[in-house]
Amino acid sequence: MRLSRCQCILIFAVLFNAFILCCLVFLQLRLENVNEEDVMVNVKSRKQSPVKVAGRAMSSSISDRVTVVIREFEDFENHIVETVKSILHLYELMRIVIVVDKAPYPPLTLPEDGGIKVVSLKTSLDKHPNASCPEQFIDTEFVLFLPDGAILTSPKQVEKVLSAFHSQHRDVHMVAAKVGGEMTSQCFNMDVNLKQWTLTYQQGGTVQDICHGLDGSHIVLMRTGDFRSLSRPYQRPFPQSLFIQTALRRWKVAQVPTSAILAKKLFTDPHNRWKHQTRHDVRLKAMYEEFGIKKVSMSDGRVEWHGCRKETQRCFGTVVDDTPEYLYENRWTPPCCLQALRETGKHVFLILEKCGTRYWLEGGSLLGAARHADIIPWDYGIDIGIYKDDIDKCPPLNMLHQGSHTDSGGFVWEKAAEGEFYRIQYSAQNHLHVDIWPFHPQNGVMTRGLWTQTHRQDIDFPEHFLVPLRTVKFLGMQVSVPNDVRGFLELKFGKGVIENPQYPQPNRVQM
Repeated sequence: MRLSRCQCILIFAVLFNAFILCCLVFLQLRLENVNEEDVMVNVKSRKQSPVKVAGRAMSSSISDRVTVVIREFEDFENHIVETVKSILHLYELMRIVIVVDKAPYPPLTLPEDGGIKVVSLKTSLDKHPNASCPEQFIDTEFVLFLPDGAILTSPKQVEKVLSAFHSQHRDVHMVAAKVGGEMTSQCFNMDVNLKQWTLTYQQGGTVQDICHGLDGSHIVLMRTGDFRSLSRPYQRPFPQSLFIQTALRRWKVAQVPTSAILAKKLFTDPHNRWKHQTRHDVRLKAMYEEFGIKKVSMSDGRVEWHGCRKETQRCFGTVVDDTPEYLYENRWTPPCCLQALRETGKHVFLILEKCGTRYWLEGGSLLGAARHADIIPWDYGIDIGIYKDDIDKCPPLNMLHQGSHTDSGGFVWEKAAEGEFYRIQYSAQNHLHVDIWPFHPQNGVMTRGLWTQTHRQDIDFPEHFLVPLRTVKFLGMQVSVPNDVRGFLELKFGKGVIENPQYPQPNRVQM
């Protein structure tokens, strides 16, 4: 009997399906045998090494919750590879993000592992902006910062830090463990005052293991959300920049003792040590500039200045409408500028006293003296009134008929271009200044004849405020003031001016 074409196709289909069915049955039997063998192996493994299995589970748990971030190291000498290997030896699946300013040279010879990312903060025209954002590789609950050369030798070192995090007070946002040397290190507190441009270091509080920052090298754990909320999370030097930003938020760090975390030695060569220190100092200066910190007071009394100096320009530009630019930024006069004003003021007062000139504090300077014997924290100059007839008694002022001049202290004396008054500048480069306003009596009233329209205090006043003059403490010395300070100030500024401070243009910038 001859088969039709359709019958042939049908027979082939049946045979093919039978073949597939046999294959599936065969594979199923093999899988069942393999699973039985795996079960036997797992049972035997649990009997032989229960700690190892538990350790793998803990390792996996920590890898799921923590991303390691390495930020601070030098490209010319580092132990990054050794640090990374020590992490991967304990946590094979740990994600590691190495953040660099630019691609390191020479390049890092890292293990070929998909969990290691080197992210350069330097943007490139041919790359997406996200390529320079380390955050895209950090999606765990915690970040663990490791310093260069730190060698982890036991899972318990990380486990203890992670465990300690959950047992801390709510104002503790970081937990740290010492790397190398002693189990703990010096704990210190910080007062970060952005309005006054200052950073003040203080000794640690009553609880020596909880404070704002730590000296030395540490591993530091914090929540990823907290870290991402910082304005400059990767600013160098690190972790100094981290502790400053967290101290500003009143966050604290707790240090916990762990088994010794080894530290590979760095910069044993004198040249590399000098090179590292030089770069560190440059980064520190750049950090203070970026953060707007111009005065750093150490706990031992030392003071570091990071603002203007006699040989530089002042920290702010031309003042418009009697309101310096820093007031719009919710800041007061930088401390370096106040210091320069104090030096200039003392210099001028001593000369006026020596000449026997009748002078007195004017305007906002008198207001500062009445409030706290110092310059108003947001003021940018010192104002002094003087009897016009006494100008000839004072050689530095009398010489101004021939033009401006610089005295032996580097202070520049000149006749102001803005009107009939005199200006003494801190230096030729730095124009922080003291203004001297000449007055003359006319029918019992002190007048200048020509007033500055923008200054509300520029008005005539009775001469009896100056007869006699008295003294008050200002800038650490005794200076002349009107005999009725309150009456004089309220005449010029209004009632209650001493007790109710406000900015020069309160309708534009309020306190």
